[in-house]
Amino acid sequence: MKFIMTGHKGLIGHFLLERLKAQGHKPILLIDSREGEDIRQISKHQLEEKADVFLHLASFCKINKTIENPDLAFENNVLGMHKAMEFCRKNKIPKMVFTSSSRILSKEKNPYTASKIYGEELVKGYADSYGIEYVIIRPSTVYGPFNDLTKRLIDIFILNALKGEELKIFGDENKTLDFTYIDDFINGFLIAMEQKNKEFNISSGEPSNVSEVADFIIKLAGNGTKRFYPPEVAQPQEVELDIAPLKALGYYPKVSMEEGVTKTFDWYKTNLKEIKKTRQNFKYQHNSL
Repeated sequence: MKFIMTGHKGLIGHFLLERLKAQGHKPILLIDSREGEDIRQISKHQLEEKADVFLHLASFCKINKTIENPDLAFENNVLGMHKAMEFCRKNKIPKMVFTSSSRILSKEKNPYTASKIYGEELVKGYADSYGIEYVIIRPSTVYGPFNDLTKRLIDIFILNALKGEELKIFGDENKTLDFTYIDDFINGFLIAMEQKNKEFNISSGEPSNVSEVADFIIKLAGNGTKRFYPPEVAQPQEVELDIAPLKALGYYPKVSMEEGVTKTFDWYKTNLKEIKKTRQNFKYQHNSL
């Protein structure tokens, strides 16, 4: 299989790309803002080989930032999705695998969820209008051993605990999230992407109490404190996903929260010096733009 991928420098993209290459599949175009590429400028690329599928992972995924500045959701997610689908249409790429978000299933709505709903409807529109097949994948709080510059929750919790700082919980002691360890997510992704014109949630299938997760990380670090803050605007306090459709195809999450967090924590602790160095350089580069 020959494929195009966006967002390959992120947590999900990194592990997915490695798994696909290990299986003998070939990337013919990789687009990621961390390498100076912009999905909105994808039309400048000329394909020398025929692509079998477009794997679109890139997006702006910080909900609170899109609430502060809705343009971030429109410019990156809405316009970026349009450019990706047009690239498929003009280059006769027969299939789009779109990484949406499980947050669109929550009752809370915001510019980010709106941009992802637009993306889902756009791929369906291109399927009906131009025959481009699709798979929609909705991740839920993915984490794992990776220097995650997008600053996901587990990433923030572990680094703050290692530094002896505060682990902030925006909600009360009952807040839940459906975390997904990266290996389980990739297994689910590979099963889902083989389907046609379907939508799949990928998670552990079991909600975890965020306060208890914070306590577990503090225990692993032997450091850090926990503090509750008012819920963030338009963000869910209870998350639990239905993964039955994917289970019916053979997906079974194998990594428990305790095992996954321990693996991730150990990796962060071992690589802490390099993580700090990379993030200092990343911050400097972005401040210089």
